[in-house]
Amino acid sequence: MFPAKLSKEQALQKLRHYCAYQERCHQEAKEKLYGFGLRKEDVETALSQLIEEGYLDEERFAIQFAGGKFRMRHWGKKKIEYELKQRQVSPYCIRKGLASIPAEDYQQTLHKLAQEKYALISSEDPFVARAKTTEYLLKKGYESELIREAINAR
Repeated sequence: MFPAKLSKEQALQKLRHYCAYQERCHQEAKEKLYGFGLRKEDVETALSQLIEEGYLDEERFAIQFAGGKFRMRHWGKKKIEYELKQRQVSPYCIRKGLASIPAEDYQQTLHKLAQEKYALISSEDPFVARAKTTEYLLKKGYESELIREAINAR
């Protein structure tokens, strides 16, 4: 069965709790409002109200998202950028989010991941181990030039 349609005020109240629990991007909030059965004009007014009240802030979301994915999952900037684009975050906010990642921490994490992965597969042919390490770091979203430096510095 479909969930019962909520009034605009009920949906807005539910979304306030949804956004207060965790930072959300505009797309997530919009999808949630449509899921509550609201029409386009109601969704747009609800979104602008949430922005005015400070529940939605795309720049704050991008900074929190980038920092969280980097610290917890050790994602590289390319993967973070891709995920933010998928969430339809503006290019300005994406740049702000990526800039919030400390460059020194980024380098240290990349080198640590490269060393750990290489050590894990170093029993193989060195060429194969380098290739597998590079592939692993590319999937994590790190830039190929930085990967090359990290593997050579190992």
